Amino acid sequence: MSIDIEQFHAVFFDESQEHLDDMEQLLMELDVEDPDLEQLNSIFRAAHSIKGGSGIFGFDALMGLTHIMENLLDKARNQTISLNVPTVDLFLETVDLLKVILDAYRNDAELPAEEIEKGKAALEKALADTGAIDTPQAEQTANSTSDDDEIDGFGFFDEDDPTDDKPSAHTENDTSELSSSSEEIDGFGFFDEAPPQPQSPEEKAGYGFYRSVEAIAADAKAASQMPAPNEKGATKSAARKAAKPAANKEASSIRVDTHKIDAMVNLVGELVITQSMLSMISEEVTGTVGQKLQTAIAELERNTREIQESAMSMRMLPVNMTFNRFPRVVRDLSTKLGKKVDLIIEGGATEIDKSMIEKLVDPLTHLVRNSIDHGIETTEDRIAAGKNETGTVTLRAAQRGSSIVISIIDDGAGLSRERILAKAEENGLAVTPDMPDSEVWLLIFQAGFSTAAEVTDVSGRGVGMDVVRRNIEGIGGRIEIDSHKGLGSAFHIHLPLTLAIVDGICAAVGDQTFVIPLVNIIESLQPKKSQIKLIGNDRLLWIREQYWPLVPLHQTMYVEDAVTNPTEGIVVLMESSKRRFAIQVDSLLGQQQVVIKSLEHHYKKVPGISGATIMGDGTVAMILDADAIADLCKTIPEEEHAV
Repeated sequence: MSIDIEQFHAVFFDESQEHLDDMEQLLMELDVEDPDLEQLNSIFRAAHSIKGGSGIFGFDALMGLTHIMENLLDKARNQTISLNVPTVDLFLETVDLLKVILDAYRNDAELPAEEIEKGKAALEKALADTGAIDTPQAEQTANSTSDDDEIDGFGFFDEDDPTDDKPSAHTENDTSELSSSSEEIDGFGFFDEAPPQPQSPEEKAGYGFYRSVEAIAADAKAASQMPAPNEKGATKSAARKAAKPAANKEASSIRVDTHKIDAMVNLVGELVITQSMLSMISEEVTGTVGQKLQTAIAELERNTREIQESAMSMRMLPVNMTFNRFPRVVRDLSTKLGKKVDLIIEGGATEIDKSMIEKLVDPLTHLVRNSIDHGIETTEDRIAAGKNETGTVTLRAAQRGSSIVISIIDDGAGLSRERILAKAEENGLAVTPDMPDSEVWLLIFQAGFSTAAEVTDVSGRGVGMDVVRRNIEGIGGRIEIDSHKGLGSAFHIHLPLTLAIVDGICAAVGDQTFVIPLVNIIESLQPKKSQIKLIGNDRLLWIREQYWPLVPLHQTMYVEDAVTNPTEGIVVLMESSKRRFAIQVDSLLGQQQVVIKSLEHHYKKVPGISGATIMGDGTVAMILDADAIADLCKTIPEEEHAV
C-alpha cells in the first residue's frame, strides 16, 4: 500500500512553525548566566522534531541547518560549552533563517541558498570553537544514549534521523534492540502501547514525555526539601524547575481549516436573521397560540445567541500570538540603536478575531519600532532629563465594551508639536497655530510625512505611518494619539471584536435604515438653533467649544423625504482615525448587533458604506464607513464667518 506523504505537509508546516515560535520565545527568556536545563532541553527537542520531520518529508535544506544547530544545542544542554549572548544571538538568527526556509517549502518558492550556506558556516564555526564539529555518525553515538531522541514524527512517524548511518531495522540485532530499547516506535499513532520504561534519571524525570509514579513521588519529595529562596544553596534554576508543571497535558484542540469556520459563522449569521424575522412575525399572532409562539421564539432567540457566541469564539485567539514576537523586535532594535529599553506586555490573554491578528502584525511592528527609534531617548539624554536610563515600551490590550483597545505606550520624549506643524506647512498641508493637539498628532499619518533629522535603515523616509492608518482602517478600526512633551506618547488602536458582526445604532433617514458602528459614536443629541453655524452653504455644529463638520446623511446617500433641518432631527457625534465630525439623521431606532454582508462582493463598492445587513423585517440596511465619510468633510477655515 502506497501512502501519499504530501497530504501530511500542512500539519508538518503548522507544527514546525509552532516549534520555531516556541524556540524563539524560550531563547529570549534564557538566562545566559544561569541557563535553565529544562528550557535548553525544550529548545533542543523542538529542533530535533523539526529535523526528524523534515528528513521524513525530504526537506533537506531544513534538515541540514537544523542538524548543525541541534549539535550545538546538545553541547549547551550537556554543559560542555558555556552559553553567552553571541551564541544566543546566533541561535535566534538561525531560527529566523529556518522560518524563511519553512515558508519557501510551504509556498514552493526558491530556497535562499546563499543565506543557508552562511547560516551553516556560522554554526559550524561556533561548533569548531567548542573543540570539534559533530558529524551525523558522531551524533548517532550521542543520541543512542540520549533521552530526547523520541521524535514525535508530527503525529505520523517515529523514525530516526535519516542522516544517521544506523544499521537496517530488518537485521536480527536491530530487531532485538527495538524490543528492548527505550526508543521504540509508538505504532505511527495507530496503536497505544505501553510506554518504554525509563532507564536513566533524566528519562525518569520524563522531560514531558512519560511520568512514572516513582518519578512523580521523587519530584514531590525533592520539591518539599528544596531550600527557601533565602536559604543557602537555593538557585534560580531550582526555583524555575519547581514552578514548571510535572507533565505536559494532553492536547485538547484540533486543527480546523479557517474556511470551514467562516462558513459556519456565515450560516449562524443567516440563522440570526431568520430568528429575527420570526420574532417580528410572532408579534402579529394573538391569543393563546401567539403566547406559545412568542415563548418558543424567545427560547429560540436565546439558543441562537448562544450558538452565535460559540461560533464566533472559534475565530477568537489571544492577542499574545502577535505580542510574543515583540520581545525579539525590542531586543534587536534597542541593541542596534544603542539604547536600553524594557518591554512590558499587558492583557495578552485578550481575545480578538483571527483575521485581525494577522493584519495587526505590520502596524504594531511599525509603531513599536517608532517608539524605540523616535520616542525613547538615548541613555545620556534620559539621565540628563532626570529619567531612568532604561526606557519602557508598554504593549497593552483590553476589551472595552464591544471593542478591543490595543495601546503602544512609551516614556520617551513625546511628539514635538512645533516640528510637526513646521513640517506640515513645508508639505503644503492646511494647518493653523491654534489647532488642538489631537488634530496635530494626526498629521503624522499623512503620506510622506516625517520629522526625522536623518534617514536611517530604521526610519526617516516618511513611509509607514500612512500605511499603519490604512491597515487599521481596513479592519474597521481607528487610531488615537496622546502625547506629552518629555513624558512620552501613547498610540491607542480601537478595533471591533470581530469582522463578521458589528454592534451599532440603527438610524432612520427618510425611508432608509443605516447602521452606525458603535465604536465610532461619541454621543447623540438634538441641536439647538444657536449651535448650527453656516459658512457659505456648509453647516457646522458648535459644541464642546469647537466646530464640528456636519454631514447631512440624506444628501450624502441621496435619500428623499428626509428631515432637512438639523434642529428637527438628531445629530450623532462620530470619531474616526482621521477626524471628528457629526452626521445628521432623522431619528435613532435603537442599538442592535448585525451580521455584516459584503456589499462589494455582491454588488459594488459604494462610497461611505462598509457593508450591508438584513434586518428582521427582511429589508437591507447599509452599514456606514466612518473613515470614508470623514473624507467628505471639508477642512474648517482658520476664521469662521458664521452667519
